[in-house]
Amino acid sequence: MKIRPIWNAHVAGVALGLVLLGTFLATGHGLGASGTPTAIAAVASNAIAPEATAGNDYLGPMVADGANPLNAWIVWEVIGVGLGALLAAWWSGHLRFRIEGPPRMNNPARMALALGGGILSGFGARLAAGCTSGLGLSGGAVLATAGFVFLIGFFVAGILVGFATRRLWK
Repeated sequence: MKIRPIWNAHVAGVALGLVLLGTFLATGHGLGASGTPTAIAAVASNAIAPEATAGNDYLGPMVADGANPLNAWIVWEVIGVGLGALLAAWWSGHLRFRIEGPPRMNNPARMALALGGGILSGFGARLAAGCTSGLGLSGGAVLATAGFVFLIGFFVAGILVGFATRRLWK
């Protein structure tokens, strides 16, 4: 398959902005992703321990009255984003199965670093009540103070982690 060039970052940014605008106009809300793992956790928790889930102030309302959190728009959005990314990578000839990361780390260490970063990002997203797309992108688009505070914290944390791990990339 022919390898096609990736999109210019400025063109992709404009396209993302137009998708965000279209989402606001069509659905009344912005983009997001961090609610999907929470919905999955609510369903799994309810399957394993329904009484404990119902009594949980955080997960209980998601499964109250037989509701299925997996029917939420955000779950379908994340499925669509995943499938769209897979299709785009395949179509462009960039689909490869590999473990990326710092060249000075072996694959198990890269996986541990990715898992740790993912857990911290997920915890931060739930603590902030939104992820980079939900709180940062969508919140910033509607000029919400929380969106800008989140983005500042996100970039500061990224810079600090970048400085702390820069020796692994040389």
